[in-house]
This record gives sequence, C-alpha cells and structure tokens, in this order.
Amino acid sequence: MRPEIRKIVTYAEDVLIEGFRPADPPWRMFAVAAVVSNPWAGRFVENLKPEIQAYGPVLGALLTERMIRLAGSGAAIEAYGKAAVVGLDGEIEHASGLIHTLRFGNHYREAVAAKSYLAFTNTRGPANAPIMVPLMDKDDAGRRSHYLTLQFAIPDAPRADEIVVVLGAATGGRPHHRIGDRYQDLKDLGHDLDNPAAV
Repeated sequence: MRPEIRKIVTYAEDVLIEGFRPADPPWRMFAVAAVVSNPWAGRFVENLKPEIQAYGPVLGALLTERMIRLAGSGAAIEAYGKAAVVGLDGEIEHASGLIHTLRFGNHYREAVAAKSYLAFTNTRGPANAPIMVPLMDKDDAGRRSHYLTLQFAIPDAPRADEIVVVLGAATGGRPHHRIGDRYQDLKDLGHDLDNPAAV
C-alpha cells in the first residue's frame, strides 16, 4: 500500500526588502507539498492506522529529500514546520493522521538535526484553499525571530477526495527582529531561568 500522489508542488520566496529596509541576507522561505488521494474520503473509517503507517514513511522521506535539496543542506534550515489540508469529502482527522506520526515527521527532524517539535496546522478546504505552514526555530522553541507563517495555495488542490501534505522551512528568522524572545518575558515576570522547574 502506497500513497497515490497526483502532483508535487514547490513554493519558494526570497524577500529582499522587509519593513522598507534591505534584508541582508535575503529572507528565504520555501515548502514542498504532495497532493495525495485520501484513502478514507467519503466514508467513516474506524481504524486509520494501516494507511498512516504505510503513507507516513513514504511521504516523510519524499518531502524531506526535496526540502534538503532546496535548502542545499539540512544545516541551512533554521525554522521548520508541517501542514495538511484535507478536501471536503474528508475529515480533519485524515489531515492530522498523515502528518501527526513519527513515521512522517522524524524524517525531517533527523535530516535537519532538530531539537524542537514541528509546528503544524491541519485544516479542511476546497481547491485553492490557503495552505498555512507555521514555522519555528528547529532548536529553540522560545526564539521568536523564527515564529513565521508561510502561506501559499494550489489552484487545483485539494480536490474533495485528496489531502495536501506539506513541509516548510526558512533559512533564517525575520530580517529585522526586535520584539525579544520568550526568555526575556519570563525574566521580566520574575522567573528564574536557571531553574527550569520554576518556568
């Protein structure tokens, strides 16, 4: 059992000017999406596990390989995330099932040597629905400069019986980051940052 992939879509943007100032280096965000047939579309299926276990490794390996190729290396990726959009004949559970499995996400985590969890969205929509991929620092969940959202759409996907499965990344944070990090807020609120149990 393998996923039926109708198409693979690559999205990339290089921001050269942000906030009326040059972005130096350019701010690069990109994603790879697989448009796959939803094996559970149009009916209620109690046990999703067989398809999750079959599809997860294939999609995880395929999308990760393409993401690393776009980045040039896993080390070039600083922020990462994932998303899935299920078509109108599917459940949110179907979108969740394909991306919320270690058989999918661990391919990406290991390739970029990440320490933090993969930020995610799982939504339902018609063709051309917004695909929102939240990103966060792959090593530091409190680093707000890398709290990003990559947005794009595929004009003919998802069809009602499809799921769009996505990995996203950025090679850096927002170019002119100046809102501070979570740790500064905690310090300002009197938390002892040297004592993790107190945070």
